[in-house]
Amino acid sequence: MQSRSPASRTGRPRSAAADAAILAATREALVDLGWSKLTLGDVATRAGVAKTTLYRRWAGKNELVVDAVAELFDELELPDSGSLAADIEGVVLQFAAILARPEAKSGLMAVVAESTRDEALRARIRESVVDRQKRLVVEGRARAQARGELPPEPDPSHPARTVDLIFDVIAGAVVHRALVSAEPVDTTWARSFTALLIDGMTAATTHSRSGQVAQ
Repeated sequence: MQSRSPASRTGRPRSAAADAAILAATREALVDLGWSKLTLGDVATRAGVAKTTLYRRWAGKNELVVDAVAELFDELELPDSGSLAADIEGVVLQFAAILARPEAKSGLMAVVAESTRDEALRARIRESVVDRQKRLVVEGRARAQARGELPPEPDPSHPARTVDLIFDVIAGAVVHRALVSAEPVDTTWARSFTALLIDGMTAATTHSRSGQVAQ
């Protein structure tokens, strides 16, 4: 699992315990106060640290909330259920369960809204949340290929683009279902979505291999 630490700065060594307390306090404040009323001062009080400790680690509230939410998504694990379909269903249901948590829901929606006006914040979301969780797609594809459920990628330049596309489809569908449509992401929905996704992945790989042969 990759490091969750914000960009390093010169000075005294970082305290992992202080970081954990601050991120936990941020999530607690999101639930109690909401995005608009959350302040670094309140987080510092809840975490039992000086406000200057926060400012040495995070430039402001946006970055702090991104990292606090990113830590929740780091809890995602790819189950080894014996099949690609079962593995995807497991991740989808885990993801939905995290999105159902008030601190994840309010924090994610708030920073995404703020990022529409802040390119640096958008980049931090990509780095801290999106790029870190693409590890699940990489691991899942490799495992499915080892089982023979998916053929190997015919073009060495394709895997990164394919991983991006699969991640976008899964994350986009689950976030939209859970947070925009406010519909349940239950086992029935996860199974139907997974079947559609696997059909698409198989068709895309077949099309890619056919196109390469035609060339």
